Amino acid sequence: MDLSSATILVTGGASGIGLALVERFLQKGSTVIICGRREEKLKEIKDQYPRINFRRCDVSKEGDRLELLQWAADKFPGLNVLVNNAGIQRRIELTQNEDWGQTQQEIAINFEAPVHLSTLFIPQLLKQQEPAIINVTSGLSFVPLAFAPVYCATKAAFHSFTLSLRHQLARTPLKVIEIIPPAVNTDLGGPGKHTFGVPVDEFADAVMVRLVKGDIEIPYGTSERLSQASHDGFDKIFGQMNQ
Repeated sequence: MDLSSATILVTGGASGIGLALVERFLQKGSTVIICGRREEKLKEIKDQYPRINFRRCDVSKEGDRLELLQWAADKFPGLNVLVNNAGIQRRIELTQNEDWGQTQQEIAINFEAPVHLSTLFIPQLLKQQEPAIINVTSGLSFVPLAFAPVYCATKAAFHSFTLSLRHQLARTPLKVIEIIPPAVNTDLGGPGKHTFGVPVDEFADAVMVRLVKGDIEIPYGTSERLSQASHDGFDKIFGQMNQ
């Protein structure tokens, strides 16, 4: 994958894994656009990296997603890579009085948004050279952690969607790439809640090597073991079902 001339939109690109990838895209020479819900954070990243372009966007809202497409297509007609990275993780007890509004937002950000954005941006991406959709899922797509039940379920659904999307686009130039992180030391779930896992720079460096190489599925560490646990049998069944 040639990143030296790519124009890349990264959702949730102002922190965590998203920001680590953004920094490396910039180092490779890409034009980078980030979006997020907090304008002050976006401006802070812009001050740190003046070459970055940004737009405030709440991807959980359909209207914001539609406006993002129109803005990006108008301002960056050469946009050829969409990175669906935005996500939130909530630790909840399902036996308690859970706030459905928060659960609905978690589902919207983690699953509804990337599904909609993928379908919205396909026509734009198909006009370009070396187009790609890069979906950031999780090792928890394969084996859930019960303390984050909604997060794990959305990532499992997003992994499944990514496989179908790749299959449907197989006869087009548009590549569908899946990044499958293990536990990574970021602020996922809130400051101080996700300080375990591999260092984010270690993970992002490994991802970039495999992106440049052209891999379409990029697990790392524990997520590699989880994603491969029954992969051979799964691939055979998937191929038979989707002939």
